[in-house]
Amino acid sequence: MIYQINFTDVFLKPLAEFAGFFTLILGVMWLVYAWYETKRRGSFKERKVEDWNFDITKFLKFLTYLGIVVGILSLISGVGGLILDQPPSLAFANHTLHKSLFTSAFLIIVGILTLLKPLNDLPISSVLGILLASIVVVVVAVSIPEEVVEVIAVFINPKLLLIILFIVVFAIVALTVKFYIGALMAISKAISWPPLAFILGAFCLLQGFLLLVIGISITGIF
Repeated sequence: MIYQINFTDVFLKPLAEFAGFFTLILGVMWLVYAWYETKRRGSFKERKVEDWNFDITKFLKFLTYLGIVVGILSLISGVGGLILDQPPSLAFANHTLHKSLFTSAFLIIVGILTLLKPLNDLPISSVLGILLASIVVVVVAVSIPEEVVEVIAVFINPKLLLIILFIVVFAIVALTVKFYIGALMAISKAISWPPLAFILGAFCLLQGFLLLVIGISITGIF
């Protein structure tokens, strides 16, 4: 491999083991989103606003970046649970040593929604391009067998190849998102409605509490 790192043991498995924790954190974040959206809309039930481009405060910037980080980690945690058949918490492992399919799928979906939430607060095409390009480069770097690296090195410096790969993926993703930004903006507006954000946050808190304290999912051990 280009870099001798066991991606599964060092990164993927620990994140999968913290699935219950990430579910709880998502609950807190979405309740904060609900409160903040209510405050700047002036009403808990207000759907339409005259200007969607609200002033970006320092708090909103912090919440935006935090949401991106938590969304990515939650997404990876859900994927890790599915791939590794990993219980989402220590308490859950007392009942079964297998994954909670519902929790993994839920984390993936809510992780994506959390990434889409701050769509208006950042140049999302560039952000997604950088994130996905970085992920691709990291996965390639830790996955390519040493034999393949030696063959590549005959033609081009492996590190230079990774840089080229990053630029290509970034450009493709950024341009693609530009074409579909309208649909993504619609999703962002929909999930920003305070009642929806509150319901999602409350559900995440309940699910996280059950996983971490009781050791079951809302769906039992499924």
